[in-house]
Amino acid sequence: MNKLSTKLAISFFLVVLIMESILMYFLHKSTINTRVEEEFSLLLANGSNHRDVLVGYYSETTLRHISLMEKNGNREVMITNKHGDIISSSNPSHMVQEDDQFFIKNLHTEKDDIIISDWRSSAYIVSVHPYKVDEERSGFVIMLQNTNSLNQMVDKMNMHFVLSGIVGFIVLFIIYVMLSKIITRPLMRMKEATEKLSKGNFKVSLPNLGKDELGELSHSIHKLANDLEHLQNDRNEFLATIAHELSTPLTYLIGYSRIAMREEISINERQRYIEIIGEEANRMKDLVKNLLDLARMNETTFDIYKETFFVRPFLENVCKLVASSYNLKEIKLELACEERLQVYSDQTRLEQIVLNLLDNALKYSNKDSIVVLQAEEKNGKIVIAVKDTGIGIPVEEVEYIFEKLYRVEKSRSRSNGGSGIGLAVVKELVVALGGTIEVKSKEGKGSTFTITI
Repeated sequence: MNKLSTKLAISFFLVVLIMESILMYFLHKSTINTRVEEEFSLLLANGSNHRDVLVGYYSETTLRHISLMEKNGNREVMITNKHGDIISSSNPSHMVQEDDQFFIKNLHTEKDDIIISDWRSSAYIVSVHPYKVDEERSGFVIMLQNTNSLNQMVDKMNMHFVLSGIVGFIVLFIIYVMLSKIITRPLMRMKEATEKLSKGNFKVSLPNLGKDELGELSHSIHKLANDLEHLQNDRNEFLATIAHELSTPLTYLIGYSRIAMREEISINERQRYIEIIGEEANRMKDLVKNLLDLARMNETTFDIYKETFFVRPFLENVCKLVASSYNLKEIKLELACEERLQVYSDQTRLEQIVLNLLDNALKYSNKDSIVVLQAEEKNGKIVIAVKDTGIGIPVEEVEYIFEKLYRVEKSRSRSNGGSGIGLAVVKELVVALGGTIEVKSKEGKGSTFTITI
């Protein structure tokens, strides 16, 4: 009972069996009743005809003629007088049978009627037809029909219904086999595929089942397998990258701290080593901060609080935060923004976005270059752009730079302090604010990141 095919077969059989049984029962009952009513009607019609002939042409010849008409058939006829005596019969033996004499003597009906209708247990069904020629010549025309023919007809019908039931079960079994092949077998293959996925085997193969629900399910399992494989690769790369990013500054911290603790080194050397330790500590701090930001976005635990504020004072404040870093690297930061420009957004999240982009521009810009932070209104939306003239991004890698842990030329990114997380954080925040971000870049010429809110 644990297999879908078994449950489907049992459910299908029960439903169809109940429906078929109900239909068979009513059809069987209706057919038999209709056939019996036809026999009753025919018996009454024949009796009425004999009675009408007898009333119209009453004579001994007519009596014999009526008896001869029903002789040697399934039907028989008896004609009585007003005293209940049989004066003519197609079967003379009825004149001496006590049972016949009993019900014939007690006839009192004044219209044509079926007086014995139990065709299942009686030997005959009987109808009576009163006649009256004059005061002396009256009585009943009694029609008797043998029930053997009715019982044989019913037995034959029962046999046909039984055969129909057997054929119905055979058809049901064939339908079950077809359903099992068309539906349950692909489902079993999908079950096997999902079991492989649960064990980490993402190389699953399923047949093309068309565009119905099974086909869509098969396509979804294929997509799930590809997504899981991609996710596993991302996880492995994530762990490897984080291990590398953390181990390198930790190695520097441990190594230079041991050197700085030596008594024989000069004060200037010790100061230089301490500065290196500080740089690596800041690198680790930034890495951990970006990782936490990325984790919060994946869990959708951060909140957005939007308000209307002026853009220029906001951007001036952001520029002050990064001014010392830009001055230290001797890179000029320029701001271009109208005084009255306003935006409806979350100041904290937007600040985080702009800081990340400015930090990214700082890392990949050369000494004595210029970075431009520009804001303007286009088509009712605020457009903020960060333009640098740094090393740029290869054309074939532009579409991947917002992926988590992706770094352009990893060795060069490492030398510039990149971890491949900052732009992924920016993309998530921009989407959360309901905006879009685009990048245009040319290798060796610089990059432009544009945010539209």
